Amino acid sequence: MRYIDRVLTSNSTARRTADLVNVLSQEPATPDTVADVLREHGESGPLDLSPDDITAMRKAAEALREVFAAPTTDAAAEALNRLLRKSPGRLRLTAHHGTTPWHPHLDRDDDAPWGEWLLASSCLALAVLIWDGQRPPGGICASPTCANVYLTLGSGPPRRFCSRRCATRERVAAHRRKSQ
Repeated sequence: MRYIDRVLTSNSTARRTADLVNVLSQEPATPDTVADVLREHGESGPLDLSPDDITAMRKAAEALREVFAAPTTDAAAEALNRLLRKSPGRLRLTAHHGTTPWHPHLDRDDDAPWGEWLLASSCLALAVLIWDGQRPPGGICASPTCANVYLTLGSGPPRRFCSRRCATRERVAAHRRKSQ
């Protein structure tokens, strides 16, 4: 069903997770817009996404948003543990019958439905980020006009916004409010 032509690290899988959560949270999330995000993150081959696949992926994205919304490491880990308990598969390595490099999967099998695949692969990546960084893996943009999730990778001060664009827009708005 899905073949990845490169090994995905936890960071690249987490980036794919954030991008999918964001696109699936927007209206309209169509099979084409979701397929575009999947291709941007290395998916190849036919991506036959149905409206039912998008519905299942949207449900997974809503569940994953709880991990991004967690204010503390403990809360993020608890939210992630709740999702991991629902996983139908066990941690395993797969090479998709020799067509890709070995990489971890947590879904039922190599042909799991899209929603199951999104939830399982995302939980695995976010778990590694929590384990590695001992902090929440990301957050939800603080801009009242944006609901995008973002990752907190690397060091530095805690992020509050999903992008420089949102941060700049909010700084300008705050400056204008002060000037009035």
